[in-house]
Amino acid sequence: MAKETEQQEPSRKPVVWLHGEIQTPPFTADGRQEAGMLLRLLQEGERLGMPQSELLPDVGPRCGALRARDAEHNWRIMYRIDPDAVLVLEVYAKKTRKIPNEVIERCQKRLKQYDAVVRAAKKKQSDH
Repeated sequence: MAKETEQQEPSRKPVVWLHGEIQTPPFTADGRQEAGMLLRLLQEGERLGMPQSELLPDVGPRCGALRARDAEHNWRIMYRIDPDAVLVLEVYAKKTRKIPNEVIERCQKRLKQYDAVVRAAKKKQSDH
């Protein structure tokens, strides 16, 4: 019986947190719940569009920002969807119309570092 249930469950990619967190505070419980639901949809392979998510090709391929509304803030959760995981690059409270250049640069730097570590690990595995 348990096997049948497992097979019916949608497969979920793990979330890899490169930076940021979703906690109360500063998120309200409702804001945290909305952010978690949006991340879950990405994990299950949903393609989200506006108003829940915006694509961010300036950050990199397969990158975007989840848009979670909260009583206090409009939050942005910067992410990239990889074949094997959903990477969270940054979590911040939106205060301006445009994503600050520093946020984009930090996300690009984190992705570059992550990709280098993954490449090195794969190379090390193939050498053995």
